[in-house]
Amino acid sequence: KQWYQRRVAITPGGPSFESPLESMEDVNCLDKFKKENLQYVYDAIALTNTKLDGRIPLIGFVGGPWTLMSYMIDGKSSKTWSKSKKWLYKSKCDTLLHLLSDCIVEHACAQVEAGCQLLQLFETNAGILSTEMFNTIVVPRLENICRRIRERLSAIGAADLPMILFCKGANQSLPILNKLGFDVVSLDWTVEPEIARDFIGCTIQGNLDPCALYASQSELYELTKTMLQKFGTRKLIANLGHGIYPDVDPDNVKWFVDSVHSISLEMNGDSNDELLSLYT
Repeated sequence: KQWYQRRVAITPGGPSFESPLESMEDVNCLDKFKKENLQYVYDAIALTNTKLDGRIPLIGFVGGPWTLMSYMIDGKSSKTWSKSKKWLYKSKCDTLLHLLSDCIVEHACAQVEAGCQLLQLFETNAGILSTEMFNTIVVPRLENICRRIRERLSAIGAADLPMILFCKGANQSLPILNKLGFDVVSLDWTVEPEIARDFIGCTIQGNLDPCALYASQSELYELTKTMLQKFGTRKLIANLGHGIYPDVDPDNVKWFVDSVHSISLEMNGDSNDELLSLYT
């Protein structure tokens, strides 16, 4: 696929750019976002939404500006991301981050127009930055992206569309992430639920270790129960702390979801009738 005039391959190790950015001259040659280049995505969303027929909500996904930038410069997944971090320290990032922020807003809104009922923004590489660098360079752009998306969606009557923010590894910035305008803050598996509740007032998503899906079903049930007991069942979207790995048994994924439902019913007591209506 072509993205910003850069050929991208999706490999087992993640996205791989055939020609990574090497200089500001490369950045200056990039065109603005063109919706028609991703029309196949919006067509797929519209088709999926039609097939779902309102049974479950459809989530739209966008990458965060720093994560997109790091892949475009390093070219593929990296242990250090030193090439892209070098740009940050040499103050060569503003033009590219601004361009990517515009792209994210356009792509997110186009997904909603195609039929998505909520959005999630992934700043997956947040944790490789220092706290100061993340808070000063990335956080203002995340807040700006959220505000601009809401402004755009208000024009089509969707200003209240739920938005989820996931900044993997940015645990030191939880109090700030709570104030950026997103409806949900998603957590990776390294955050203790009690600490998260102290700093986050909005709904939380997460945060079981994805590798817990390799456990026996009895152990997975207990791990899920512990997570729910620590978070509580209110203002929580029970989920993993990151994505599902390719070799996970799908039956264990179903077991996890079913365990969340059954444990929640047990914990909520008098609220069971309401919850049962959601799960059946």
